Amino acid sequence: MLTGSARAIETNMPPTIVPGARLEEMYADPRSFGGLAWDPAAQKLYFTVSGKSKEDTCILRLEAPGRAVVWADRTEGVNGILLSRDGRLLGAQAFGHRVLRYTLGEFQPRRVETLLHDDRLNQPNDLVEGLRGNIYFTDPDFANRTKSGVYLLRRSGELVKLISDMTLPKGLRLSNDGRTLYVGDSHEKLWRSFPVMPNGITGPGKIFFDPPVENRSDTDGMTIDELGNLYLPGRGGVWVVDPGGKALGLIPAPRFCSNVTFGDRDGRSLYLACDQRLYKIRARVRGALFVRQPRH
Repeated sequence: MLTGSARAIETNMPPTIVPGARLEEMYADPRSFGGLAWDPAAQKLYFTVSGKSKEDTCILRLEAPGRAVVWADRTEGVNGILLSRDGRLLGAQAFGHRVLRYTLGEFQPRRVETLLHDDRLNQPNDLVEGLRGNIYFTDPDFANRTKSGVYLLRRSGELVKLISDMTLPKGLRLSNDGRTLYVGDSHEKLWRSFPVMPNGITGPGKIFFDPPVENRSDTDGMTIDELGNLYLPGRGGVWVVDPGGKALGLIPAPRFCSNVTFGDRDGRSLYLACDQRLYKIRARVRGALFVRQPRH
């Protein structure tokens, strides 16, 4: 099924990217890259990597082009990460079945807290923070594709399963006003949107974006800019889509892209975590992180 806006698809470089800008390689590694998070206070990029074993997972910090250090090792499959409004790093831990919170330290975490531990979960994959400190996270069932879910973890510790009819939900993001939750399904290869009620619960969803292109690469982690435009890896690159679901353009990626986030001092660099490569490209807009309001 195609949305009406997708039928008039725009596949040129989106206008939110600096004209003539090209991808710049920032780091290479033989392992797979996952989550991305920018820390404006330290001006550092954190990103997750995984190898052939469960033990070969860690969080790296980019120190300079071509150079990264291990900031947290043996993370038990931490994949999606996000800088919270209070300056701590949230992480979705696949193999440990946890949602974690890291207090940032210069060389390693100063403290690691478990916000949720539930062995009934499949593999927590990605997460996003709501305006009131609630956390939404995806939990895809890669083994059977029958028990996937999207959850709400309230600040009180209450866990609510919100969405159970998506086959493999992975990346997710909230609109800047917190009223819409966007979720990508890496089995159906499309993105859905769900209204968020004042109590944090989501209403019935609908297809948000399903581009009419032959490429069927997986959807994955996403980000949002100050104007509310979504940056959606999958289906041939990184699609830039306005809040109404209209494609503004496509950022071509030479390798499969698993995640994106904005960074640098001015907030106008888009970082792409791709297969064994980390890239960035200059943008004309800032990421929402750089202009968002304090916690309510």
